Amino acid sequence: MAVTATPPHGTSSPPTEDAGLERADVSTGRVASKVFAGLSTTAGVLILVTLAAVAVFLVIEAWPALTASAEELGEISWFNGDSMLEYVGPLVFGTLLASVLALVLAVPVSVGIALFISHYAPRRLAQGLGYLIDLLAAIPSVVYGLWGALWLLDVVGPFFEWLSGTLGFIPLLADYTAPAKNIMSAGIVLAVMILPIITAVSREVFLQTPRLHEEASLALGATRWEMVRQAVLPFGRSGVISASMLGLGRALGETMAVLMVISPGFLYSFALLQPGQHQTIAANIASKFPEASGLSVSALVATGLALFVITFVVNFAARWIIARRAEFSGAN
Repeated sequence: MAVTATPPHGTSSPPTEDAGLERADVSTGRVASKVFAGLSTTAGVLILVTLAAVAVFLVIEAWPALTASAEELGEISWFNGDSMLEYVGPLVFGTLLASVLALVLAVPVSVGIALFISHYAPRRLAQGLGYLIDLLAAIPSVVYGLWGALWLLDVVGPFFEWLSGTLGFIPLLADYTAPAKNIMSAGIVLAVMILPIITAVSREVFLQTPRLHEEASLALGATRWEMVRQAVLPFGRSGVISASMLGLGRALGETMAVLMVISPGFLYSFALLQPGQHQTIAANIASKFPEASGLSVSALVATGLALFVITFVVNFAARWIIARRAEFSGAN
Protein backbone atom coordinates (compact mmCIF):
# COMPACT_ATOMS: atom_id res chain seq x y z
CA MET A 1 0.00 0.00 0.00
CA ALA A 2 1.56 3.31 -1.15
CA VAL A 3 1.98 6.03 1.43
CA THR A 4 2.05 9.69 0.37
CA ALA A 5 4.88 11.60 1.98
CA THR A 6 3.96 14.78 3.79
CA PRO A 7 6.33 17.69 4.34
CA PRO A 8 7.92 17.86 7.78
CA HIS A 9 6.31 20.02 10.42
CA GLY A 10 7.26 23.72 10.08
CA THR A 11 8.05 23.58 6.40
CA SER A 12 5.82 25.08 3.67
CA SER A 13 4.56 23.32 0.62
CA PRO A 14 6.10 24.18 -2.74
CA PRO A 15 4.57 27.24 -4.38
CA THR A 16 1.76 26.45 -6.73
CA GLU A 17 1.33 27.87 -10.23
CA ASP A 18 -1.55 30.12 -9.08
CA ALA A 19 0.57 31.65 -6.33
CA GLY A 20 3.33 32.41 -8.83
CA LEU A 21 0.90 34.11 -11.15
CA GLU A 22 -0.47 36.15 -8.25
CA ARG A 23 3.03 37.33 -7.31
CA ALA A 24 3.71 38.25 -10.95
CA ASP A 25 0.48 40.25 -11.12
CA VAL A 26 1.38 42.11 -7.92
CA SER A 27 4.87 42.85 -9.20
CA THR A 28 3.51 44.07 -12.55
CA GLY A 29 0.98 46.26 -10.78
CA ARG A 30 3.70 47.86 -8.65
CA VAL A 31 5.83 48.55 -11.72
CA ALA A 32 2.86 50.06 -13.55
CA SER A 33 2.03 52.19 -10.51
CA LYS A 34 5.60 53.50 -10.33
CA VAL A 35 5.64 54.21 -14.07
CA PHE A 36 2.32 56.07 -13.86
CA ALA A 37 3.48 58.07 -10.85
CA GLY A 38 6.70 58.97 -12.67
CA LEU A 39 4.85 60.06 -15.81
CA SER A 40 2.39 62.13 -13.79
CA THR A 41 5.18 63.83 -11.85
CA THR A 42 7.10 64.48 -15.05
CA ALA A 43 4.03 66.03 -16.68
CA GLY A 44 3.43 68.29 -13.69
CA VAL A 45 7.06 69.40 -13.55
CA LEU A 46 7.08 69.93 -17.33
CA ILE A 47 4.14 72.34 -17.04
CA LEU A 48 5.97 74.37 -14.40
CA VAL A 49 9.20 74.35 -16.42
CA THR A 50 7.34 75.46 -19.55
CA LEU A 51 5.63 78.27 -17.65
CA ALA A 52 8.93 79.43 -16.21
CA ALA A 53 10.60 79.21 -19.63
CA VAL A 54 7.90 81.37 -21.20
CA ALA A 55 8.25 83.94 -18.43
CA VAL A 56 12.04 84.03 -18.78
CA PHE A 57 11.81 84.33 -22.56
CA LEU A 58 9.38 87.25 -22.32
CA VAL A 59 11.56 89.06 -19.78
CA ILE A 60 14.73 88.58 -21.83
CA GLU A 61 13.12 89.68 -25.09
CA ALA A 62 11.32 92.62 -23.49
CA TRP A 63 14.33 93.85 -21.49
CA PRO A 64 15.75 96.15 -24.24
CA ALA A 65 12.42 97.99 -24.44
CA LEU A 66 12.01 98.09 -20.66
CA THR A 67 15.43 99.71 -20.24
CA ALA A 68 15.35 101.93 -23.35
CA SER A 69 15.27 105.69 -23.06
CA ALA A 70 12.42 107.89 -24.21
CA GLU A 71 14.48 109.00 -27.22
CA GLU A 72 15.09 105.41 -28.33
CA LEU A 73 11.43 104.48 -27.91
CA GLY A 74 10.41 107.63 -29.78
CA GLU A 75 12.16 106.34 -32.89
CA ILE A 76 9.47 103.66 -33.21
CA SER A 77 6.95 105.07 -35.67
CA TRP A 78 3.83 103.76 -33.96
CA PHE A 79 4.96 104.20 -30.34
CA ASN A 80 2.72 106.38 -28.15
CA GLY A 81 4.05 107.89 -24.94
CA ASP A 82 7.42 108.62 -23.37
CA SER A 83 7.90 105.24 -21.67
CA MET A 84 6.75 101.64 -21.86
CA LEU A 85 4.41 102.24 -18.94
CA GLU A 86 2.62 105.01 -20.80
CA TYR A 87 2.37 102.79 -23.88
CA VAL A 88 1.22 99.62 -22.12
CA GLY A 89 -1.22 101.31 -19.74
CA PRO A 90 -3.98 102.11 -22.27
CA LEU A 91 -3.59 98.66 -23.84
CA VAL A 92 -4.05 96.98 -20.46
CA PHE A 93 -7.07 99.19 -19.79
CA GLY A 94 -8.65 98.31 -23.14
CA THR A 95 -7.96 94.61 -22.68
CA LEU A 96 -9.55 94.51 -19.24
CA LEU A 97 -12.51 96.64 -20.32
CA ALA A 98 -13.32 94.45 -23.32
CA SER A 99 -12.98 91.27 -21.25
CA VAL A 100 -15.17 92.59 -18.44
CA LEU A 101 -17.84 93.63 -20.93
CA ALA A 102 -17.72 90.16 -22.47
CA LEU A 103 -18.16 88.54 -19.05
CA VAL A 104 -21.03 90.82 -18.08
CA LEU A 105 -22.84 89.91 -21.29
CA ALA A 106 -21.95 86.21 -21.49
CA VAL A 107 -22.21 84.88 -17.92
CA PRO A 108 -25.96 85.46 -17.34
CA VAL A 109 -26.83 84.05 -20.77
CA SER A 110 -24.51 81.08 -20.30
CA VAL A 111 -25.89 80.24 -16.85
CA GLY A 112 -29.43 80.49 -18.19
CA ILE A 113 -28.66 78.16 -21.10
CA ALA A 114 -26.88 75.73 -18.77
CA LEU A 115 -29.85 75.64 -16.39
CA PHE A 116 -32.28 75.14 -19.28
CA ILE A 117 -30.26 72.22 -20.63
CA SER A 118 -29.70 70.58 -17.24
CA HIS A 119 -33.06 71.08 -15.50
CA TYR A 120 -35.76 72.34 -17.85
CA ALA A 121 -35.39 71.02 -21.39
CA PRO A 122 -36.64 67.54 -22.43
CA ARG A 123 -33.83 65.00 -22.69
CA ARG A 124 -33.66 64.85 -26.48
CA LEU A 125 -33.74 68.63 -26.84
CA ALA A 126 -31.15 68.99 -24.10
CA GLN A 127 -28.77 66.59 -25.82
CA GLY A 128 -29.09 68.30 -29.19
CA LEU A 129 -28.72 71.76 -27.70
CA GLY A 130 -25.71 70.63 -25.69
CA TYR A 131 -23.99 69.32 -28.83
CA LEU A 132 -24.77 72.58 -30.63
CA ILE A 133 -23.26 74.67 -27.83
CA ASP A 134 -20.14 72.49 -27.82
CA LEU A 135 -19.75 72.93 -31.58
CA LEU A 136 -19.77 76.71 -31.19
CA ALA A 137 -16.50 76.43 -29.27
CA ALA A 138 -14.83 74.89 -32.33
CA ILE A 139 -15.50 77.87 -34.62
CA PRO A 140 -12.22 79.72 -35.38
CA SER A 141 -11.89 83.22 -34.01
CA VAL A 142 -11.37 84.71 -37.47
CA VAL A 143 -14.86 83.47 -38.41
CA TYR A 144 -16.30 85.30 -35.42
CA GLY A 145 -14.35 88.35 -36.55
CA LEU A 146 -15.82 88.16 -40.05
CA TRP A 147 -19.28 87.70 -38.61
CA GLY A 148 -18.82 90.73 -36.40
CA ALA A 149 -17.31 92.97 -39.09
CA LEU A 150 -19.67 92.06 -41.94
CA TRP A 151 -22.98 91.55 -40.11
CA LEU A 152 -22.98 92.52 -36.45
CA LEU A 153 -21.74 96.10 -36.88
CA ASP A 154 -24.58 96.94 -39.26
CA VAL A 155 -27.13 95.42 -36.89
CA VAL A 156 -25.98 97.02 -33.64
CA GLY A 157 -25.35 100.45 -35.19
CA PRO A 158 -29.02 101.60 -35.06
CA PHE A 159 -29.39 100.05 -31.60
CA PHE A 160 -26.34 101.92 -30.30
CA GLU A 161 -27.71 105.15 -31.79
CA TRP A 162 -31.04 104.64 -30.02
CA LEU A 163 -29.27 103.65 -26.81
CA SER A 164 -27.10 106.75 -26.86
CA GLY A 165 -30.07 108.99 -27.61
CA THR A 166 -32.19 107.46 -24.85
CA LEU A 167 -29.61 106.87 -22.12
CA GLY A 168 -27.02 109.38 -23.22
CA PHE A 169 -27.11 111.03 -19.80
CA ILE A 170 -25.05 108.03 -18.62
CA PRO A 171 -21.40 108.79 -19.50
CA LEU A 172 -20.77 105.19 -20.54
CA LEU A 173 -23.40 105.40 -23.29
CA ALA A 174 -23.01 109.01 -24.38
CA ASP A 175 -21.99 110.41 -27.78
CA TYR A 176 -22.29 107.39 -30.04
CA THR A 177 -20.39 107.91 -33.27
CA ALA A 178 -20.85 105.71 -36.35
CA PRO A 179 -19.56 103.26 -37.42
CA ALA A 180 -20.04 100.89 -34.51
CA LYS A 181 -16.38 99.86 -34.39
CA ASN A 182 -16.13 100.46 -30.65
CA ILE A 183 -15.28 98.55 -27.51
CA MET A 184 -18.91 97.55 -27.00
CA SER A 185 -19.00 95.75 -30.34
CA ALA A 186 -15.75 93.99 -29.45
CA GLY A 187 -17.28 92.99 -26.11
CA ILE A 188 -20.34 91.52 -27.85
CA VAL A 189 -18.17 89.44 -30.20
CA LEU A 190 -16.03 88.24 -27.30
CA ALA A 191 -19.17 87.37 -25.32
CA VAL A 192 -20.40 85.15 -28.15
CA MET A 193 -16.98 83.50 -28.34
CA ILE A 194 -16.72 82.66 -24.63
CA LEU A 195 -20.38 81.70 -24.24
CA PRO A 196 -19.85 78.02 -25.29
CA ILE A 197 -17.01 77.54 -22.77
CA ILE A 198 -18.93 78.99 -19.83
CA THR A 199 -22.12 77.16 -20.81
CA ALA A 200 -20.46 73.75 -21.18
CA VAL A 201 -18.64 73.90 -17.85
CA SER A 202 -21.65 75.31 -15.97
CA ARG A 203 -23.92 72.66 -17.46
CA GLU A 204 -21.68 69.83 -16.26
CA VAL A 205 -21.47 71.38 -12.80
CA PHE A 206 -25.25 71.75 -12.52
CA LEU A 207 -25.73 68.14 -13.59
CA GLN A 208 -23.55 67.04 -10.64
CA THR A 209 -25.93 68.51 -8.09
CA PRO A 210 -26.89 65.68 -5.65
CA ARG A 211 -30.26 64.29 -6.60
CA LEU A 212 -31.28 64.04 -2.95
CA HIS A 213 -30.82 67.79 -2.50
CA GLU A 214 -33.13 68.53 -5.41
CA GLU A 215 -35.75 66.00 -4.28
CA ALA A 216 -35.64 67.29 -0.71
CA SER A 217 -36.28 70.83 -1.88
CA LEU A 218 -39.18 69.74 -4.08
CA ALA A 219 -40.60 67.58 -1.28
CA LEU A 220 -40.77 70.66 0.95
CA GLY A 221 -43.05 72.33 -1.58
CA ALA A 222 -40.53 74.37 -3.56
CA THR A 223 -41.21 75.16 -7.19
CA ARG A 224 -38.66 74.20 -9.81
CA TRP A 225 -37.11 77.68 -9.80
CA GLU A 226 -36.99 77.70 -5.98
CA MET A 227 -35.30 74.29 -6.09
CA VAL A 228 -32.74 75.64 -8.57
CA ARG A 229 -32.13 78.70 -6.40
CA GLN A 230 -31.87 76.71 -3.16
CA ALA A 231 -30.00 73.59 -4.30
CA VAL A 232 -28.47 73.90 -7.76
CA LEU A 233 -27.04 77.42 -7.78
CA PRO A 234 -25.34 77.23 -4.35
CA PHE A 235 -23.81 73.89 -5.28
CA GLY A 236 -22.57 75.14 -8.64
CA ARG A 237 -21.39 78.60 -7.60
CA SER A 238 -17.70 77.74 -7.64
CA GLY A 239 -18.09 75.86 -10.91
CA VAL A 240 -19.65 78.94 -12.51
CA ILE A 241 -16.74 81.01 -11.22
CA SER A 242 -14.31 78.52 -12.76
CA ALA A 243 -16.18 78.62 -16.06
CA SER A 244 -16.18 82.42 -16.02
CA MET A 245 -12.43 82.51 -15.44
CA LEU A 246 -11.89 80.13 -18.36
CA GLY A 247 -13.95 82.41 -20.55
CA LEU A 248 -12.05 85.44 -19.24
CA GLY A 249 -8.78 83.77 -20.15
CA ARG A 250 -9.90 83.38 -23.76
CA ALA A 251 -11.27 86.92 -23.90
CA LEU A 252 -8.00 88.38 -22.58
CA GLY A 253 -5.91 86.73 -25.29
CA GLU A 254 -8.28 87.03 -28.23
CA THR A 255 -6.66 88.64 -31.26
CA MET A 256 -8.26 88.50 -34.70
CA ALA A 257 -11.89 88.93 -33.73
CA VAL A 258 -11.15 92.13 -31.78
CA LEU A 259 -8.80 93.41 -34.47
CA MET A 260 -11.52 93.09 -37.12
CA VAL A 261 -14.33 94.86 -35.23
CA ILE A 262 -12.63 97.70 -33.36
CA SER A 263 -11.20 101.04 -34.38
CA PRO A 264 -7.99 101.29 -32.32
CA GLY A 265 -7.14 104.07 -29.90
CA PHE A 266 -4.86 104.60 -26.90
CA LEU A 267 -7.04 106.36 -24.35
CA TYR A 268 -8.23 105.75 -20.80
CA SER A 269 -11.87 106.14 -21.72
CA PHE A 270 -15.13 104.66 -20.48
CA ALA A 271 -16.98 105.82 -23.60
CA LEU A 272 -18.22 102.43 -24.72
CA LEU A 273 -19.94 103.62 -27.90
CA GLN A 274 -17.23 105.82 -29.40
CA PRO A 275 -14.70 104.41 -31.90
CA GLY A 276 -11.00 105.18 -31.75
CA GLN A 277 -10.87 104.98 -27.96
CA HIS A 278 -9.48 101.56 -27.04
CA GLN A 279 -7.22 98.74 -28.16
CA THR A 280 -6.34 95.36 -26.65
CA ILE A 281 -2.86 93.97 -26.15
CA ALA A 282 -3.32 90.91 -28.35
CA ALA A 283 -4.91 92.84 -31.22
CA ASN A 284 -2.19 95.48 -31.04
CA ILE A 285 0.55 92.84 -31.26
CA ALA A 286 -1.15 91.21 -34.25
CA SER A 287 -1.46 94.52 -36.11
CA LYS A 288 2.06 95.83 -35.39
CA PHE A 289 4.22 92.69 -35.42
CA PRO A 290 4.48 92.20 -39.24
CA GLU A 291 6.28 95.53 -39.63
CA ALA A 292 8.26 95.42 -36.38
CA SER A 293 12.01 94.95 -36.12
CA GLY A 294 14.70 95.55 -33.54
CA LEU A 295 13.53 97.59 -30.56
CA SER A 296 9.94 97.64 -31.78
CA VAL A 297 9.80 93.84 -31.43
CA SER A 298 11.00 94.17 -27.84
CA ALA A 299 8.29 96.76 -27.20
CA LEU A 300 5.61 94.38 -28.47
CA VAL A 301 7.04 91.53 -26.40
CA ALA A 302 6.88 93.82 -23.37
CA THR A 303 3.17 94.26 -23.94
CA GLY A 304 2.90 90.48 -24.23
CA LEU A 305 4.66 90.21 -20.87
CA ALA A 306 2.01 92.48 -19.39
CA LEU A 307 -0.71 90.21 -20.79
CA PHE A 308 1.08 87.18 -19.35
CA VAL A 309 1.12 88.78 -15.90
CA ILE A 310 -2.55 89.74 -16.16
CA THR A 311 -3.52 86.19 -17.12
CA PHE A 312 -1.46 84.73 -14.28
CA VAL A 313 -3.02 87.08 -11.74
CA VAL A 314 -6.54 86.32 -13.00
CA ASN A 315 -6.02 82.56 -12.73
CA PHE A 316 -4.43 82.90 -9.30
CA ALA A 317 -7.38 84.98 -8.11
CA ALA A 318 -9.80 82.44 -9.55
CA ARG A 319 -8.14 79.59 -7.66
CA TRP A 320 -8.26 81.65 -4.46
CA ILE A 321 -11.97 82.33 -4.91
CA ILE A 322 -12.71 78.68 -5.62
CA ALA A 323 -10.69 77.54 -2.61
CA ARG A 324 -12.90 79.69 -0.37
CA ARG A 325 -15.99 77.88 -1.65
CA ALA A 326 -15.31 74.69 0.22
CA GLU A 327 -18.93 73.56 0.00
CA PHE A 328 -18.44 72.63 -3.65
CA SER A 329 -15.68 70.04 -3.52
CA GLY A 330 -16.07 69.16 -7.22
CA ALA A 331 -14.57 72.48 -8.28
CA ASN A 332 -11.22 71.81 -6.62
